[in-house]
Amino acid sequence: MENSRLSTATLEHFRAVLEEQRAELLQQRANHEVSLAEVRVARDGESDDEHDPEGPTIASEWSRLTGLQEEAARQLTVLDKALARVDDGSFGICARCGKPIGRARLDARPAAELCIDCARLAEKR
Repeated sequence: MENSRLSTATLEHFRAVLEEQRAELLQQRANHEVSLAEVRVARDGESDDEHDPEGPTIASEWSRLTGLQEEAARQLTVLDKALARVDDGSFGICARCGKPIGRARLDARPAAELCIDCARLAEKR
């Protein structure tokens, strides 16, 4: 695999972007956990929310929050892999074809591991 053609400054820029996104995700997960704790308390109580026309049911809120937690965990894995690529020098190189990933793509999707052409091919499958 080719070494990254990105400059040290560019790599550090993307490391900062990825770390910022990671910190935001961790904060979101913490907020979701607080909300899940509130739902657990409501679920364990005697609340009859199934007939409350004013808002979502406990079950639907539980489902929504656990879905958000699962997506945040998936995104954290993606970000951690991108940070590992920064560390090992493979960041900015397509994992499929070995060609550089365009700067515009990295700006739009800093954790991208495929160039736009390989991403399009993967989408078609």
